[in-house]
Amino acid sequence: MNKIDEILNYNKQFVENREYEKYSTSKYPDKRMVIVTCMDTRLTEMLPKAMNLRNGDAKIIKNAGAIVTQPFGNIMRSILISLYELQTDEVFVIGHTNCGMTGINPELIMQHMEERGVSADTITTLKHSGLNLMRWLTGLDNIRDSVLNSVSIIRNHPLLPANILVHGLIIDSETGELELVDSAYPEG
Repeated sequence: MNKIDEILNYNKQFVENREYEKYSTSKYPDKRMVIVTCMDTRLTEMLPKAMNLRNGDAKIIKNAGAIVTQPFGNIMRSILISLYELQTDEVFVIGHTNCGMTGINPELIMQHMEERGVSADTITTLKHSGLNLMRWLTGLDNIRDSVLNSVSIIRNHPLLPANILVHGLIIDSETGELELVDSAYPEG
């Protein structure tokens, strides 16, 4: 059985058995928080458990590396929509140890693209089209610096409401231990 058939067969039983009922909640997060974190599979269940979050408590935005790369990209747009339209009032950027984005080599990624059928002409065209492909495919060197950079981009965004708190944390991908890197709360 292929993946889609397996998923659809399971889903049919899920719906018929009304298993969705235990996940019922509204579109507004109960804890009024939005989290930007990595798409790493180790965090799928661990991160919410480590933060004592249940279904419906937070908006969770995931991407490779929990990186906010630009103030007007999709991640920042999602944060702003969450703040203005979905009743969140606090932002948490949460990177993690042993992130797969650490030390990513853009040249190697492009080599892998070619090996999987993307033509060298396509890559060359993109490199010369105004898109900085090397920067776009670059990962991060240091998770702490990456979290702090993302926090700074969010905090300094011209459309961010003045009263929004933005925090930075790192979660240990093996133990779930959270390290506070940057808190928006006043000291004391």
